[in-house]
Amino acid sequence: MSVQSAHRPTAASPGLSTRAPVAAITAELTFITPSDTKPSFQSPAFTGGAPRVFFETERHAVPIHDMRSLAGKLSLDREGFDLLHRPTSVDDLYDDEAVETRYYAEIEALVTQAVGASRVVIFDATRRSDAGPGAPNRDGARAPASRVHVDYTVKSGPQRVKDLLGAEEAARLQAAGARIVQVNVWRPIRGPVERSPLALADATSVAPEDLIATDQVFPNRVGEIYHLAHGAGQRWYYAPWMTADEVLLIKGWDSLDDGRARFTPHGAFEQPDTPAGAAPRESIEVRTLAIIEA
Repeated sequence: MSVQSAHRPTAASPGLSTRAPVAAITAELTFITPSDTKPSFQSPAFTGGAPRVFFETERHAVPIHDMRSLAGKLSLDREGFDLLHRPTSVDDLYDDEAVETRYYAEIEALVTQAVGASRVVIFDATRRSDAGPGAPNRDGARAPASRVHVDYTVKSGPQRVKDLLGAEEAARLQAAGARIVQVNVWRPIRGPVERSPLALADATSVAPEDLIATDQVFPNRVGEIYHLAHGAGQRWYYAPWMTADEVLLIKGWDSLDDGRARFTPHGAFEQPDTPAGAAPRESIEVRTLAIIEA
């Protein structure tokens, strides 16, 4: 079954972006304002439309560096993200059946190789667009997420494993010393991305106290994510003019707490050099659990 879009995907520019690298731009990101009470928000699945938030945000202008200058040097275990050239054989990423069969198979193979996983569990795919109400999904339209956030926390990461694999299997994996890594695979549906690109924080530059646990209310449960408070030492990166042949790998949670990256804050932003008449940003992100057993 295909989900219809007001902006159909077009033929993507092949390969990596050929634009000249940019040292850095300065742009505003949206951060949470710390408070004395735990923040919360109602998800689109709960509201039936835009999320409803119960906390304050603030915008800060920060340098955002071109990660292409680090091509081949980025690491999920250090920075918490990586940029790869990985074309897809799926012509229409608005086609649910094609996504859930052929595209999922590609993502499973990609994450298995990138993380060295013995098993990969795919549990969610979300399309986003900054045109109109957003990109269509089975559970409603989605726009880019502009508040800088991490999808999971020290609390909700393990809980998500239990929800997806069952308490018994989660306990078995923990007893066996297995490592579980939550990885998002983010791809432009059409490219090059001319507006609302994704900014990612170098995980080594994020102080633990800047990660603010936030309740996320769904119709049948309450989850938890991190929003990010602004910190002076944070280092930010983006991949200018991403093509549909490129993907970003983003680590959302790691069961190991041994000094490697565990959480990677990210969020969409308005780049200052957006051309007049720029095409809407259309993207798809697939969430996975990478299980590594000895």
